[in-house]
Parts: sequence; C-alpha cells; structure tokens
Amino acid sequence: MTNPENEIDFETSPGGEPLDETDVSLRAYLAKRSAEHLEQYSRKWSDEKVIEWDGNFRNDGNLMLVCCERDVDIEEFRRVLEEHLELRGLEPSA
Repeated sequence: MTNPENEIDFETSPGGEPLDETDVSLRAYLAKRSAEHLEQYSRKWSDEKVIEWDGNFRNDGNLMLVCCERDVDIEEFRRVLEEHLELRGLEPSA
C-alpha cells in the first residue's frame, strides 16, 4: 500500500503559489486521514456537519492544528480538503 504522504508535495500548492507553515500543516493533517474517512465527505454538507465529521475543530470554529501561524476556518478547510481529495484521486460522497 502506498503512503499518501510520500506522493504529495506539501511545500508547494497545486497552483504553485508559496505556502506558509499553516498551509503545510493543514495538508499534512489531511494526508494522515484515511481514504475511507475522506471519501465520506460531501460537498453538500453544512459547515456544522463538516466540523462534526472531522472532529478536530475548536469551539471557536477553527481547526485545531499544531505548528500553525494562523487559524484555519471552515472555508479554508473545505477548499484545501477538496484540493487534497483531487490530488489523492478520491471522490467525495454524493
């Protein structure tokens, strides 16, 4: 089985723009999630459902990450999650 961490370059974004420490931490966080878990995600879910599904958001609505320079809100999380799903060749549920 291939480890997704070895296939994804966390230091550059898919669009080529530079990433900060928080960007890298978020992408590494998603890479550690199983394909089975990630494929449960649905674009149709409310923000509250995504927060519940992920299970790692703080009470203030931001993702709990170590080694970060700034907060990651649900909008950024969803955007990066969808990029990550595409990079890993995973399809979210309908």
